[in-house]
Amino acid sequence: MRPLSALDASFIYLESQRTPMHIGSVYLIDAADAPADYGYAAFRDHVKSRLGLSRIFRERLIEVPLNLSHPYWINDPDFELDFHLPRVAVPRPGGKEELMELAAAAFSRPLNRSRPLWEMTFVEGLDRLPGMAPGSFAVITKIHHAAVDGGSGAELMGALLDPSADAKPVAIADDWRPERLPSAAGMVARAYGRLGAKSLELGRFVKEVAGGAGRLYGIHKVQKIKAPPLPMSAPASVLNAAVSAHRTFWGLDLEFDRIRALRAAVAGATVNDVVLSICAGGLRRYLARRSALPDKPLVAMAPVSVRAKDQRGQMGNQVSAMLVNLETGSDDPLERLARIHHNTLGSKIYSSAVPANKIAEFIPSETAALAARLYTRTRLGERHRPFFNLVITNVPGPQIPLYFAGARVKHSVGTAPILDGM
Repeated sequence: MRPLSALDASFIYLESQRTPMHIGSVYLIDAADAPADYGYAAFRDHVKSRLGLSRIFRERLIEVPLNLSHPYWINDPDFELDFHLPRVAVPRPGGKEELMELAAAAFSRPLNRSRPLWEMTFVEGLDRLPGMAPGSFAVITKIHHAAVDGGSGAELMGALLDPSADAKPVAIADDWRPERLPSAAGMVARAYGRLGAKSLELGRFVKEVAGGAGRLYGIHKVQKIKAPPLPMSAPASVLNAAVSAHRTFWGLDLEFDRIRALRAAVAGATVNDVVLSICAGGLRRYLARRSALPDKPLVAMAPVSVRAKDQRGQMGNQVSAMLVNLETGSDDPLERLARIHHNTLGSKIYSSAVPANKIAEFIPSETAALAARLYTRTRLGERHRPFFNLVITNVPGPQIPLYFAGARVKHSVGTAPILDGM
């Protein structure tokens, strides 16, 4: 057994039938670059051979009575691989619209908490995907956000993908063993046993925050960096309302050479700045067409990885967050990029000074669970000013072609959870 962190557990508490908390992806596999016998059987055998590369594949969630502590992961005593690998055929004519509608329906459904929290749907019959051979395939993945963030999710999929079509089988020392389900009394006893360790962690946390605040004050005095937007300072907008249980989904391909060229247009700009600017321009046009562009600029929350080098390969969430003014009041794209670059510099400094990802560790689990569930079930998100207007995130992709069971992955598109109010 191993406990979830407070940040990981928050995605369990926030989940409802309307707000599933999984990270999703669609991987497109070109039939022209696949072995002649490629199909569901090869896909299943490949996933089975890689189960030992990550504990997530065979761990299930155990919740503590009365939320006296955060939930635990245990080795599932009833693991069945086939429950996690559904097989479907895309409706005719088998184009991008049909695939994206299929993915949207999959992303609308929460994962079954009585099993390990992941699913990979094998999709056949893609006959009309631009630039791909008839009979191509897709894999729609869902992995709960309590188990992975964007970075660790990419690492998890890296366990299934190979750098060449003829990659040899991976030799894995698989010492996994199922565990017995713990008793309620045992879970409660374990919860109280962790209280002493928490008090020691709190002392270290306070010291870390004090040091970060001191550094921030010094930087502010010397560099005069503008503070980022405060939570709940974002303008009200049509984007910020209660959500339904249904999702829509789409993906757009952009050439990375164009991203690099845009980055070079502003000295010091990053790929992340360009991504934020592209999204800001699209949002400005969309809202202006609807006569719904707020007078104040939209504010995005951008996750920031705090995963250290020695934490690579570990699952769970290692992220903090920064709030960024998207400068949607500006109609000049180059000026918008320059301003966003300036805004992100300040936001990064402020977000690194106070470890927001650690604050949640010291909120009692009972309080965190109750507050999150009340927030979701009462639709409180549409009754107050937005904490921020939307999330924009980017995760670096592979630098080389990758193969899934010998078949080349041509494209991938991702998605993340959506909550009331964003």
